Amino acid sequence: MQYVLALLFFMAGSGLSYAGLKAWDNSRINGTKKQVAALLKDAEEAAEKLRQSKVAEAKEEVSRLRQDAQKDIKERRNEIQRTERKLEQKEDNLDKKIDRVTKKEDELKAKHEELEKRRAVLEQTIQQQEIKLQEVAEMTKDQAQELLLRKTEADASHMLGLRLKELEEQASREADRKARDIIIGAMQRCAVESAGESTVSVVPLPSEEMKGRIIGREGRNIRAFESLTGVDLIIDDTPEAVTLSSFDPIRREIARRAMERLVVDGRIHPARIEELIEKAARDIDEEMITEGENAILELGIKNMNNELIRTIGQLKFRFSYGQNVLAHSLEVAQIAGIIAAELGVDEETARRGGLLHDIGKAVDHQIEGPHAALGAELAKRLGERPEVVNCIACHHDNLEVGSVYEVIVALADAISAARPGARRESIDTYIKRLKQLEEIAQAFDGVTRAYAIQAGREVRVVLNAGKTDDGTVHKMAYDIARKIEAEMKYPGQIKVNVARETRASEFAK
Repeated sequence: MQYVLALLFFMAGSGLSYAGLKAWDNSRINGTKKQVAALLKDAEEAAEKLRQSKVAEAKEEVSRLRQDAQKDIKERRNEIQRTERKLEQKEDNLDKKIDRVTKKEDELKAKHEELEKRRAVLEQTIQQQEIKLQEVAEMTKDQAQELLLRKTEADASHMLGLRLKELEEQASREADRKARDIIIGAMQRCAVESAGESTVSVVPLPSEEMKGRIIGREGRNIRAFESLTGVDLIIDDTPEAVTLSSFDPIRREIARRAMERLVVDGRIHPARIEELIEKAARDIDEEMITEGENAILELGIKNMNNELIRTIGQLKFRFSYGQNVLAHSLEVAQIAGIIAAELGVDEETARRGGLLHDIGKAVDHQIEGPHAALGAELAKRLGERPEVVNCIACHHDNLEVGSVYEVIVALADAISAARPGARRESIDTYIKRLKQLEEIAQAFDGVTRAYAIQAGREVRVVLNAGKTDDGTVHKMAYDIARKIEAEMKYPGQIKVNVARETRASEFAK
């Protein structure tokens, strides 16, 4: 019984405990729910406030952008209005100028008609006066003229006899002075402006004593230098300087570098001169390759033949109408690329055609023919694309245009060449004359080298000692001079200087 009661009490206690715990859990859960509800409400209120804030900021940003856009539109509208007013003003001015020109034309036409009428009246009056004079003098017009001429001749013959000797003496005194004045005036107007800058290089010297060493014993050094380079070496009264003159810029540059190295080295004799000239020629060859590579890198051109690259570098030393051909070609390429970009066609093809359009000028002194045809043939032989070859061939309107690239290159070439001061006409004619002199001399059998020097006043010809003898030197000079007289037109005279030299070399081992 006691056990039963104890069990009942235990069970009752357990029930009460469970009921109490359950009530406590329910109360705790309800509290938690209230907290969650409060948090959710606070979060919703915060979210609402954030949304309203963002909406307000967005409205302000939209308003600011709208104001900026309206301001920009207003400024553009004002600019357009100003431009329209300027155009209208220019149009009004043009109309006024046209009216003035038309009025002037009408006035000139009226004056011309009035002059024609007066001339007709004057001719009629002269005819009437001649008829009256013939009636009064009882002789014809021809008879009166003959009588007057006989009397005039009789009076003038005596005066002419007295003045003739005086005039001859005065002419003799003034001839030399006037000739010098004319030549100096022509040099001031033409030579310094066009030929001098492109055909002469000045090499400074450390002292006047160096001039004697350059000339050498009996002139052997200067003769060797001029013979090997084909450049005229001028040693005059200019203090501490010598002048190199040649129409060929590559030849002149080789001579200039060789002379500078000779001056620095100090050992001036024919063997050393030949050695340094050969070294300068190699340096120039390397420089031409470098210049060609720099040109294609600057323009972003890829996959070009190495021989074409070297030929492009040669254009650095080539001038056309006083304009450097490489600089002109680079400018044409840049302009052609810009035009191609605006038209939406391939820029690289346009730049390639612009760079190579005058490539024929690097070889036109070696091969006969127009530089456009020579350049197109060279580019085609070295694997250039057909559209680039056509750009070269057609840039002077020699052929019918077949693509837009040909028009672009021709236009860019015209733009570059037509700039004020870009070209000079006289230097190109001068260079052609000197080249023709050299070509005439080199056409004779046995001639190894021929150089036009002294601004075309002398041709220096070197004969092959193995193919000629001393007896042919004078005849060769005579034949060359006669051919120059027959094929060329030039003022003054040209000296033909023919030399035959036998050289031998051996090595001591």
